[in-house]
Amino acid sequence: MEFSTRPLTPETWADLETLYAQPGGSIVSGCWCMFYRRSGKLPRGADNKTAMCELVDNGGQPGLVGYLDGAPAGWISLGPREDYQKLRHSPIMKPVDDAEVWSVVCTYVAKKHRGRGLQHRLLAAAIHWARDDGVPTLEAYPVDKPERSHDDFMFFGARSLYEAAGFTEVVRRSPTRVVMRLDLA
Repeated sequence: MEFSTRPLTPETWADLETLYAQPGGSIVSGCWCMFYRRSGKLPRGADNKTAMCELVDNGGQPGLVGYLDGAPAGWISLGPREDYQKLRHSPIMKPVDDAEVWSVVCTYVAKKHRGRGLQHRLLAAAIHWARDDGVPTLEAYPVDKPERSHDDFMFFGARSLYEAAGFTEVVRRSPTRVVMRLDLA
């Protein structure tokens, strides 16, 4: 199957809606990748969808939609760390330093496409996209534990996903979570 990605824009918005409506999309369709962009008590569902749509309508490109043979199959959310208010106050994901980084906060693959390496392809596309945009460093916050987590809790991805792409651990503030980085310069 042919894999491709496109930035989330008003033109690809309907593809993200289609992706999130597929079986297995209940966790992402509640958050709409807005959880880490906001602080305080957070709404779910329609309010988050509206906020993400407004972000995109105002020129933001908060990630890439992945396609298999032209149909939406996955999503990866990334952008400047300062766009993610909740990261600043997280005991695990708070900034390591003042370096200019982009954060990868979510990867999602539709249930029917899981197990085909699409997360790896989405991450590779995100690395290429960020590098082309002049981003010096990508940062991620993956799960790192021996037992498998439920799919609903793997939106950050596993450590092995990022290691395979060349990311290295920069700090561990939790027994099951790490901060990893990839230098793009």
